[in-house]
Amino acid sequence: MKRLFVAFLLIFALLLSNSFIEPTMGVSVYCARECKARCAKAGVRDRCLRYCKICCGKCKCVPSGTHGNKHQCPCYRDMKNSKGKAKCP
Repeated sequence: MKRLFVAFLLIFALLLSNSFIEPTMGVSVYCARECKARCAKAGVRDRCLRYCKICCGKCKCVPSGTHGNKHQCPCYRDMKNSKGKAKCP
């Protein structure tokens, strides 16, 4: 009986902790879709997509539109590169 109770608690704890973890795959699909829209009009699209996906992965958001609107995502807006300029497109 004690083993059954411990097993139940272990499964319950696993299920509970799993519900608080954000799925990685969902974020990457979200970032790919949002960054594709964000970089649609970029001159150097592959570079825009690379940096947008890095920023989205860390911030978990992408501003709407193809340019500007960075106030919608402060983390995205405030991320800087090594030269102190905006990292995110």
